[in-house]
Amino acid sequence: MKLKLGIGVILAVMGLWLTGCQSAGSNDSGALNQTEAVSGTNGSSSTQESSGTQESSSTNESNTNHVHDEEDDHNHNHDHDHDHEHNHDHNHGHHHDHDEEAEAIYKGFFEDSQVQNRTLSDWEGDWQSVYPYLLDGTLDEVFAHKAEDSGKMTAEEYKEYYDVGYKTDTERIVIEGDTVTFFTKGQQHSGKYQSDGYEILTYEAGNRGVRYIFKSVEEVEGLPRYIQFSDHRINPSKSDHFHLYWGDDRKALLEEVTNWPTYYPSDMDGHSIAHEMMAH
Repeated sequence: MKLKLGIGVILAVMGLWLTGCQSAGSNDSGALNQTEAVSGTNGSSSTQESSGTQESSSTNESNTNHVHDEEDDHNHNHDHDHDHEHNHDHNHGHHHDHDEEAEAIYKGFFEDSQVQNRTLSDWEGDWQSVYPYLLDGTLDEVFAHKAEDSGKMTAEEYKEYYDVGYKTDTERIVIEGDTVTFFTKGQQHSGKYQSDGYEILTYEAGNRGVRYIFKSVEEVEGLPRYIQFSDHRINPSKSDHFHLYWGDDRKALLEEVTNWPTYYPSDMDGHSIAHEMMAH
């Protein structure tokens, strides 16, 4: 009986011991799994957050660069357009002002301060008188144009007026360096001329003109002592045509306003000259 009781006690103690070992094993395994779970979650969370932040940062940087580029392009284009428009407006305005000034000068309206001296080289070339084209009728279209444009005189009255103005028997003039050659009635005479200044004249109509005067270096038979150019220009520039006055009395020439022989380049034909005249 005592033996059975002792064996029962031993079995009971062994049962309690076994139960305790199983409980302890379950707790250790649960703790390990929990730790791994937390570590995995933190690792995943950290990776996602980091990846998300980098992606967001990368996207924002890309957007920032894109916006910056667009702004730069816009500002550059705007500045370019503005500068282009400004320069265009400025150049157009400047060109327009220049045209108005040139037109005013051509018509004889200018300030004394605008006038500059000129050299004989401005008229260098081979020149022909336009008077023969008036005589043969080539310039009739010019007079018709003037009559229609102004209405001040008829075409025939204009022709009579210009017949007095253009009349000359010096059909050609050649200017090379300081040498001027007159071709008159089949004869030619050459001589050297030097600048003798200029004179500003005021006409009855209120407009003005500049006579650029040159004096022969020495007296040559058949040549005028003075020649005076008038080409509607008042500063150094190559002339495209001119009116010429010549004679031996400087002062008397300045008073001549009815006869102004006119010369255009000799390589122009009559119709080209007529169209050039109508353009003015």
